Amino acid sequence: MSDDCIQKLSSRISKTDRRPDFENLLSVLRRQIPARPTLFEFILNNTIYERVTGRPVPADGDGHSWCPYLVEAFCRLGYDYAVVGGWQLNALVFPKGQKHTEKSKSLNEGALITDRASFDAYPWPEIDSSRLTPLEGINGELPEGMKMIASGVEGVLEAAIELVGFENLCLMLYSDPDLIVEIFDRIGGRILDYYRRIVQYDSVGAVIDNDDWGFKTQTMLAPEDMRRLVFPWHKKIVETAHMAGKPVILHSCGNPEMIMDDIINTMKIDGKHSYEDAIIPVEEAIDRWGGRIAILGGIDVDFLAKSTRDQVQRRTAKIVDRSMQQGGIAIGSGNSIPDYIPIDNYCAMVEAVVDWP
Repeated sequence: MSDDCIQKLSSRISKTDRRPDFENLLSVLRRQIPARPTLFEFILNNTIYERVTGRPVPADGDGHSWCPYLVEAFCRLGYDYAVVGGWQLNALVFPKGQKHTEKSKSLNEGALITDRASFDAYPWPEIDSSRLTPLEGINGELPEGMKMIASGVEGVLEAAIELVGFENLCLMLYSDPDLIVEIFDRIGGRILDYYRRIVQYDSVGAVIDNDDWGFKTQTMLAPEDMRRLVFPWHKKIVETAHMAGKPVILHSCGNPEMIMDDIINTMKIDGKHSYEDAIIPVEEAIDRWGGRIAILGGIDVDFLAKSTRDQVQRRTAKIVDRSMQQGGIAIGSGNSIPDYIPIDNYCAMVEAVVDWP
């Protein structure tokens, strides 16, 4: 591993004319060919952030520090935008039960809502508008051509599973269906209000609607339950963003086979992110859905972790070529850049994009 590849990459980018231009990502989201190959990443990692900025990361919830910090990091690495996560702003937080681990989590542990009494007793949060003001303050600090992309803290289904527990939720679908509807309404209404507020900021050029919907083989809930309880809220999120002139990127893990028509035709999401070779390699996703929705990222995280630098560059270069032939494609990881991915391999992926042709 090369300890200084991040600095070398940043230096190379600074010496080129690769200035931020959010119009490139907008072209991709319109399923058009951008002016140049376009990077897309949801989350990098603290090591990368610290190496490219030369400073430690801010504390989560300190949006006034995170926003300019992320702008600097993403800009130096060749992106046309910077993503600020809902956890970095901390404007909407659903109180959770205690869990034992941090690197992984049980879908059943820590449930706080198990019946009507616990539902009524739960301290439903309100949005702290003061924590969204960094999105206004950053507007004057953005490099010309650059925009912010704002994500949520968590999704409608994710929050429901956190609060109820996965097994409990599945049982409650049958034992108390009316309560389940009320739980999703309480969660969905708050998350919708969060997006309604963030799309009003001029600094925000697009939003990420993040909510994990499936396993490797299927959706978390039966598709008909997803359509009844989950998807209507996401449709409203998309409608809210589109009314403000902002496109919506779905970040959702799991097998989307049974719900892609819902994603494209019903919810009308502009771009889909999160792909896994064990489910559907991004190359296959491009073949199947590329003309109907923008395909973002897709270089499998396991592939990035285990492959050689040359293998990463070769695979990335092929996708870059496709992005400049048919449009609607941005290049990046299949999910995020966790800290176990060799930094050299991250650099190799980005270099294949910024060095084109």
